[in-house]
Amino acid sequence: MSLFLTTRFFYLFAALIAGFVVAFFLPWLLGPMSILLGAAGLLTLLDAALLYAPAASGASPVLGRRVLGDKLSNGDDNEVQLFLESRYRFGIQVEVIDEIPHQFQRRDVLFEARIEPGQTQIITYQLRPTKRGDYEFGALNVYAASPLGLVRRRFRFDQRRTVPVYPSFLQMRQYELLAIHNRLTEVGIKRIRRVGQSTEFEQIRPYAAGDDPRTINWKASARRAGGGSDTLVVNHFQDERAQQVYCLIDKGRVMRMPFAGLSLLDYAINATLVMSNIALLKHDKAGLITFANKPGAMVPAERRPGHLRTILEVLFHQKTQYLETDYERLYATVRARIKQRSLLILFTNFETLQGMERQLPYLRALGKAHLLLVVFFENTELRTFLDAPADTTADVYNQTIAEKFQQEKRQIVLELQRYGIQALLTPPHLLTVNTLNKYLEFKARGLI
Repeated sequence: MSLFLTTRFFYLFAALIAGFVVAFFLPWLLGPMSILLGAAGLLTLLDAALLYAPAASGASPVLGRRVLGDKLSNGDDNEVQLFLESRYRFGIQVEVIDEIPHQFQRRDVLFEARIEPGQTQIITYQLRPTKRGDYEFGALNVYAASPLGLVRRRFRFDQRRTVPVYPSFLQMRQYELLAIHNRLTEVGIKRIRRVGQSTEFEQIRPYAAGDDPRTINWKASARRAGGGSDTLVVNHFQDERAQQVYCLIDKGRVMRMPFAGLSLLDYAINATLVMSNIALLKHDKAGLITFANKPGAMVPAERRPGHLRTILEVLFHQKTQYLETDYERLYATVRARIKQRSLLILFTNFETLQGMERQLPYLRALGKAHLLLVVFFENTELRTFLDAPADTTADVYNQTIAEKFQQEKRQIVLELQRYGIQALLTPPHLLTVNTLNKYLEFKARGLI
């Protein structure tokens, strides 16, 4: 069924019914009301005939299509465009209902527009998925009404299209572009002052004001004629390259906690994708290990064409487990599979000091063979609760308990650092920026 009655139709016939009720008491109104009823019926038929009249080219009078990418980016605003074209000889009023996937739990994707004869209308809106997986779009429904507006004709386009939601590749591209143009400071990446000097020689270049005098190559400068300051050359060194950077992602139950719609696991996965891409841009090798109660997927650290795509596909299929994480198996996996000293970025979450101390022996063992960075999450809901005014005794009591939990998180950081393990406590929404800052700091200090 593609024909629907409009609100205007029901208003018109409600008025006619009221007129016939009045005509029951005033019989002289019966004749005019009958004429009006006939005219309303003829107008309705004329309206339907206008909407179902074939277009001049024989094609559908209304064309519509939904335009979006082959995949959606998790946790980001993804743009969706609706293209509508009218081939009617008169202007139409359209109501557009897009059947978006059930995962969004929205039933308000409805738009109204007017399209003139032969014109095209573009409607743009945003979708923000919060879970990875396959999302199925339904039909794009377009309800067209003529200037009479008594009936509407429905057109359906782009039925049953499945689009996968991948880890945040939009965020990855943003950081990639900024890194290429040396503009990472725009998103909060700090400029790290280099400590010491890398020993990997790259080239000799002319001396410039501000260069370290200790890098002047006196022998090469002496071979230049004149001997002035414009003849001085310096040795230029580059960052150490081909270092292994592994992201270790905890998939246990502690990573199911949600913040702003995304689970901690999805925050870690998005940060891992960006971290891997930046590491490859810095000429390091990027790898991946996932784990829970048993070892998960592993991607060896490499730097070759298509390697980032491999990491992306592996991250797409990761799911949170409900069991306790087994750090002993993680240590056994790392010891067996990673032979070269590497930077290990461990994404996990510790809520209590006792919970961290149970895993501390394995963390210390990892830290002896590798540079280990333990990244865990600050509970931003507690911070919001602590910042709220305490008006009652119960509020004071609750805030005291919340402060205890916050303090315990800070104690975990100090305890890890006491054993020489790098630790990063970060809000979920700043995870990517803070992790990149740590990585660049390690590069500048020559720790990897």
